[in-house]
Amino acid sequence: MRIGMMADVYKPHISGITNYISLNKRYLEAAGHEVFVFTFGDQDYKEDETNIIRSPGFPLVDTGYYLSFRYSRQAKALLQTMDIVHVHHPFLSGRLALRYCRPLNIPIVFTNHTRYDLYAQTYLPLLPEEISETFLETYMPAFCSAVDLVIAPSKGIAGVLRRLGVDAPIEIVPNGVEIRRFQKPCQDCRSQLGFQPDDLLLVYSGRLAPEKNLNLLLEAFIAVAEAVEHAHLLLIGAGPEEEKLRSLASQSSVADRIHFTGLLPYDELPRYLAACDIFVTASVTEVHPLSVIEAMASGLPVVGVQSVGVGDTVEDGITGFLAREDAASFAAKLTRLCLDVGLRRKMGEAARLAAEKYNIERTNKIMLSHYERLVLDGRQHQRGIRYRLTSLWEKFRR
Repeated sequence: MRIGMMADVYKPHISGITNYISLNKRYLEAAGHEVFVFTFGDQDYKEDETNIIRSPGFPLVDTGYYLSFRYSRQAKALLQTMDIVHVHHPFLSGRLALRYCRPLNIPIVFTNHTRYDLYAQTYLPLLPEEISETFLETYMPAFCSAVDLVIAPSKGIAGVLRRLGVDAPIEIVPNGVEIRRFQKPCQDCRSQLGFQPDDLLLVYSGRLAPEKNLNLLLEAFIAVAEAVEHAHLLLIGAGPEEEKLRSLASQSSVADRIHFTGLLPYDELPRYLAACDIFVTASVTEVHPLSVIEAMASGLPVVGVQSVGVGDTVEDGITGFLAREDAASFAAKLTRLCLDVGLRRKMGEAARLAAEKYNIERTNKIMLSHYERLVLDGRQHQRGIRYRLTSLWEKFRR
């Protein structure tokens, strides 16, 4: 099969979506499929993988995103040879998929990776909430009805789409994680990182960005650290909030126990997680939190906020604790887990077992079965005279 992944942004930008695309591309290729990634900008970026097709775009400040409403002639021609396309952003890439692929009956899959409703409120605070919600309630149902298959990575995000008015069929397929990578023991990881055997290490990994609610996480940790003498917090990642968070940490009474690692190579992450005791996140904007699943695969219990995504992944009282979205509630749950060694071990083992359902080998098979069904249906539609005339016209336009 020739599979086209369509994304508004790709490497070197780092996000859960780019990691998902790259990982699935590698596994699909290992299974014998041809996979192409169609994206914008970064024409001079030195690729570390094959078949990355970039079209020119206008850079949006330093976000890593590029604005464009069309692909290059060469990219469009190649896209129209795909057996199926998988869209990972609904606005730019999604519209291009409908424009370029729908006339040729090339099946289109869309995965909703992002809580667009919450991200709009975070990044466009001057825009009235009613306007952003009205736009989504108008756009998303029509777009989802125009594609062949809508994928929700969790039951919670399927509910979000339904509340936006989407009535198209939705399949729930978790985003896969390379579980085995995070299950390797590391006996001396803690000492390698400069910590003592009796230190209690809490870890967050991900972007240091407004939507991750890291102010609340810091506030809760400071309260915990005053009660748990050897507790330390590791913040793994980088982002627009890093300078602000470093400033807040430095002004706290436990500044020496809050550690910023900066952005780490992905291959280094398992070693850091293996050294830690508890994974923490206060984000309420997740769709399918890969960082949480990676931590669970490493045998870490999770303390998070009850919300879509995290709430779909963490079973409260079994694989971790889910708190209300306030520092006092979060600190109380976290303190309990910090002080109870037996409970930490029990929840950590339960988390390791629960992570197995997100194994990339399992989720990849589920997605491939959808691809194969849609490609077969698409080929049956492509036998008509209308398709042949449209295909001839598209070749002429190239």
